[in-house]
Amino acid sequence: MKVRRIAVAGFQHETNTFAPGRTGFDAFEMADSWPPLLRGAAVIGETRGMNLPVAGAIAEAERRGGIEIVPILWCAAEPGGVVTDAAFDRISGEIIDGLRRAGPLDGLCLDLHGAMVTESHEDGEGALLGIVRAALGTALPVAVSLDLHANLSQALVSRADVITIYRSYPHLDMAETGARAMAALLDRLDGVVRHAAFRQAPFLVPLHAQSTDDGPCRALYRLLEDLPKAAGEYAELAMGFTAADIADCGPSVLAYGATPARASAMAEAVLARLCASESGFDTTLVPPRQAVRQAMHSRAPGPVVLADVQDNPGAGGTSDTTGLLQALIDEGAQGALLGVLCDPELARQAHGAGTGAVLTGRIGAAAGLPGTQPVAGRFRVLALSDGRIAYGGAMYGGGVASLGPSCLLAFEGPGAGIRVVVSSVRIQCLDRALFTHFGADPAAARIVCVKSTLHFRADFAPLASAVIYVDAPGAFPCRLEGLRYRRLRPGVRLGPGGRAQGSS
Repeated sequence: MKVRRIAVAGFQHETNTFAPGRTGFDAFEMADSWPPLLRGAAVIGETRGMNLPVAGAIAEAERRGGIEIVPILWCAAEPGGVVTDAAFDRISGEIIDGLRRAGPLDGLCLDLHGAMVTESHEDGEGALLGIVRAALGTALPVAVSLDLHANLSQALVSRADVITIYRSYPHLDMAETGARAMAALLDRLDGVVRHAAFRQAPFLVPLHAQSTDDGPCRALYRLLEDLPKAAGEYAELAMGFTAADIADCGPSVLAYGATPARASAMAEAVLARLCASESGFDTTLVPPRQAVRQAMHSRAPGPVVLADVQDNPGAGGTSDTTGLLQALIDEGAQGALLGVLCDPELARQAHGAGTGAVLTGRIGAAAGLPGTQPVAGRFRVLALSDGRIAYGGAMYGGGVASLGPSCLLAFEGPGAGIRVVVSSVRIQCLDRALFTHFGADPAAARIVCVKSTLHFRADFAPLASAVIYVDAPGAFPCRLEGLRYRRLRPGVRLGPGGRAQGSS
């Protein structure tokens, strides 16, 4: 039996074009929520067992047998501002050089995001596929795995032979999606013919309304499984990433059928169900002080989780805004935990002072984002850490967070009753370990405040008596009607039932 040689590579970034700053090469080199940039054999060894598409793709190939995996490069950067051309050109150049040096290949499996925007490319993934095709030709079969928040383009669909997309939010199926991409690629090599059909929805959906645990998305993703289809046929749904001001922003449907007509019929069926569900998306956001009062008055067992959805570093937020923190102080909240707030200078001071010391100063708002101010106070240092924290939840279990020098602080005086995890690196609070590592048990708190949009639900919702999405300022806007899109295609509604782009 001929051994098939399949190359694997990954280049992930979710770009928030409304966020301050640029994402350079150093952001892809460093470890944060994800491993650092990996090359060669490290792509296999350092991701094995993790809930990552590249790990799932490799595991599927190993399960099948008769395949030689050729690892090229894998990297990801914490979501943020547009990717610099220097970073994009360097990483894409390394991938192409690695593919050229790899020798004869039977296929390529790419772990991408689908919402990367660079200084020169609205569609970073489509541009990358264009570079791959220009270098290696159109005959090489290419499979791509994408995030549920991908903003799909026709260029990307046309340049890939097959695409698979996460089907859960929180993303519990990343490795599974990579495995499906590898399986689809191997089917292609076995002669399975698929025709693609691509459709875009006429409205945007804020990310906090995209949970696949409930609401319209639960039924929509079940439809993908239940849709009548022949062997080898399948459909995918991407809900889009709303903080990317590009023409192709928004939900889209992709279907692969044995004939163009079959693919079109499946795509139309999913799109019709999505459009019929428009009014069912709950986009409610609660003002900070009102959210805190609701949490304080709750008598149900278990903490109330307040999600600071617009300061989610996992969507490009600065992770240092103080709107929710100030509301906790103003309302006299007791038994409150908040994390993870990025303040490298305060973390440095805490490490210099030591456990038990009391600092007097200011916390938060170091990025200078409009609408948020540092909070003055006195903070007792309860715990210190180098920031290397093993994840324990279902989404990132097996991985290690890299927060940099970090600490747990407790307010004294105004704000007494509030504890805050402070980091030196932006990181989304989606795992209880980011609290328990410091000796703080979220299950024992009355209020748990997380800088996350929805991923936190995988590990925090099971212990919560209620979850409230908070309308505090941040660099990841969830009230879409207030955003000034300049490149979004005309006529797209800014949220379910919202006004159309281009209308007054």
